[in-house]
Amino acid sequence: MSGDGGRSLGMKRAIAALALALWSALPLQAQTTDPAQTPDPGPTETPVQTETPAGGLKKTEPAAASTGAKPTKSISITTAQPNAPDYAAWERLASRAETAVASRSTSNQGLELLRSQLVDWRAAFQTAQNANATRIATIRTQIETLGPVPAEGASEAEEIALRRKALTDQLVRLQAPGIAAEEAYTRADGLIKEIDRTLRERQTSELLKLWPSPLHPGNWGLALKGITTSALELYNETADILTGPRAGRDLRDNLPLILLLTTLALLLLWRGRRWINQQVLRLARLAPERGRPLWELLASLGQIIVPFAGLLALSRALLLAGLLGAEGRDIARALPALGLIVFVSIWLSWRVFPTGENSAWGLLRLPPERRAEGRFHGYVLGLMLTLNAVRNMVFPPVEVGEAATSVLSLPILVIAGFGLVRLGSLMRRHVRDDTPEGEVLNFRNRMIKLVAQGAGLIGVIGPLLAAIGYVSAAAAMVLPAGLTLAMLATILILQQAINDIHALIIRDPAKGDWGLVPVLAGSALALAALPMLALIWGARYEDLSEIWTKFLEGFRLGESRISPTDFLYFALLFGIGYTVTRLFQGALKSTILPKTRLDAGGQNAIVSGTGYLGIFLAAIIAINAVGIDLSGLAIVAGALSVGIGFGLQNIVSNFVSGIILLIERPVSEGDWIEVGTVSGTVRTISVRSTRIQTFDRSDVIVPNADLVTQRVTNWTRYNLNGRLIIPVNVVHGSDVVQVESVLRGIAEAQPLVVLNPAPTIALMGFTMDAMQFEMRMILRDVNFSLKVRSDINHQILRRFGEERIVMAHTPPNPAALPPPLPQAETKTNPPAPGKPDPDAAAGEPTW
Repeated sequence: MSGDGGRSLGMKRAIAALALALWSALPLQAQTTDPAQTPDPGPTETPVQTETPAGGLKKTEPAAASTGAKPTKSISITTAQPNAPDYAAWERLASRAETAVASRSTSNQGLELLRSQLVDWRAAFQTAQNANATRIATIRTQIETLGPVPAEGASEAEEIALRRKALTDQLVRLQAPGIAAEEAYTRADGLIKEIDRTLRERQTSELLKLWPSPLHPGNWGLALKGITTSALELYNETADILTGPRAGRDLRDNLPLILLLTTLALLLLWRGRRWINQQVLRLARLAPERGRPLWELLASLGQIIVPFAGLLALSRALLLAGLLGAEGRDIARALPALGLIVFVSIWLSWRVFPTGENSAWGLLRLPPERRAEGRFHGYVLGLMLTLNAVRNMVFPPVEVGEAATSVLSLPILVIAGFGLVRLGSLMRRHVRDDTPEGEVLNFRNRMIKLVAQGAGLIGVIGPLLAAIGYVSAAAAMVLPAGLTLAMLATILILQQAINDIHALIIRDPAKGDWGLVPVLAGSALALAALPMLALIWGARYEDLSEIWTKFLEGFRLGESRISPTDFLYFALLFGIGYTVTRLFQGALKSTILPKTRLDAGGQNAIVSGTGYLGIFLAAIIAINAVGIDLSGLAIVAGALSVGIGFGLQNIVSNFVSGIILLIERPVSEGDWIEVGTVSGTVRTISVRSTRIQTFDRSDVIVPNADLVTQRVTNWTRYNLNGRLIIPVNVVHGSDVVQVESVLRGIAEAQPLVVLNPAPTIALMGFTMDAMQFEMRMILRDVNFSLKVRSDINHQILRRFGEERIVMAHTPPNPAALPPPLPQAETKTNPPAPGKPDPDAAAGEPTW
């Protein structure tokens, strides 16, 4: 066997061997000795041609012996609809399925075969439910155009009545195929659920089955006998080939190729992993810092690929020699897959618990001696998974018996359970070392701690159950737990690789370290691993496919069925509409509106309104294109309207107020307004609230209802002119003409003060302590009122000091006092120096 045909056959065999080994690594409940689940060698293997939903012939398959059904023939039918289901053939298949489900003697293989046929029929019925959908919608529209049906006792025109009756009859005929398909779909779906329930019940009963105890000495002899019998069968079939007439002919014909493959296999298995390790260490020293972890990871995959290639070469050499019997050839084909389990476990152990030179790769924070222990238990756990696969292949329970299976399984489960306990202990050690004292565990360490507790618990309970005799239950716990640890380690390694790729792309390891993109990618990876975890823990592939089918079918909303593809279609159309709206808004804002006479506020209002209208139209177009019928929500919306009205009245009020603001435009972006106690510049007006930036650069979110219902002062609505009022108080006795002249000069000297109308200096009144003046002036830009006020106050202080004008409520300054008033008479006897003046002591003025 050489050439392209031989290589193609070798590749097919390698794939088949890999699938066989992975299947044999699953728990024992997948293989049973229950007669109800064992294929019947009789009529079960009789090939028959089953009928397809369209009435044609399906591929040749073995029939279920215990279903009690006779082989069916191909039926050719003619229907009014192209590709319409053959309901006669469906009725026969459904009757067979009901009989098979009701019979306890039906094998699992028979039920699986019936289920696959029922799935095909159900898919055909689902498609047939939409038969004549377009025509039915058209006729319904025609009937609606005729108006409502007359009330009882009322009449309508004869022409309309006849036309309504004709359209109604036509609608009934067109709906008949869809109704029939819907009824058949319901029946097929129910039969599928019954078969799934039956298979799950059998799987559960197998898990709870009590096998012969492996600790009973009487079972040891049975185990030895089963092993001896299988070994003798393997020896006898090999001996028969060696002594047969064709003995050695294939070996002589393919001897050069066999020698080449054997030499290559021994070289790759003996030196391959060591050579790869040397290359990885060399790469670690020579590779640049940026991207080094990623290249090291890719290079380390050679530890799996190189020895696996060696086993492929060895398997091919054994098959070409032609010295093996049927069972020996099966083992030779499965050899690469069995070795792959070992190589993957070694690689994972090396990545999770690296050596001292590569400690930076490790996923767990452990000292070197603990990492060495972790590698050892990882190797052993992978070896136990491989031995379990070999046991299922060489010593199947059907041939060696339950007692031998229990005895052979116990050592594997005990060693694997001990490895789980030790690995769980190492993970708990990592959590303690990686969490500072007094701090709360992060999410990653909480998950690691939870996995560690589960592994330790399963590692103890599983071997105990196997010792009692619950071998299937023990295998369904221990072996999947080991595979789960391997899958979780793979996910963490891939997440780290995604993080390294992200850091390499953005060329900034600091920012790329567990950024948003790697976290999202890692979450998607973990989510995608859930179906594989379900399969590892005993879920049937059919159960997962059924969940996926139901997910794709979607759910009903009113008269329409919504599926995930409809959501994708809706998101695509809405995204296109949203993008077009944003592009049109940009064109309006930058190109069209600046060429009009609208002010900035009006332009912003048009741009905002266009955005809301475009989003609304995009949503409506997407909903209609998908075919979502919202009429079914009318009753629910009516029932919830009262509660929604009370609960969302403030939001609705603000929404309506926002529309009013955009239409009437009493306030525009850029205006300086004052509402309540808030004063500042309007930055944005949204449909619910308005953002105002105050003078201290803080943003205040004001509900739009406040701008509509409360008093709002807009200082810059039509122009930037604004009045500035500055109060000034001076003491009694000051020269009012002088004060007015000084204040007027200060006001007119300000650059931003408008001179027409001229500033006003008004004497507003008197108090017990002061005369009250006000400076009233118009500013060209009221936004600078704070600066103008500050400048004017500075000028007032300077000029009042120069003019010796005293402001009220300030400490007296003798140098700034006004000159004494003229007196009619003066004192003739002033007091002696150093003595108090009696008049001053009495409270009289001294001048």
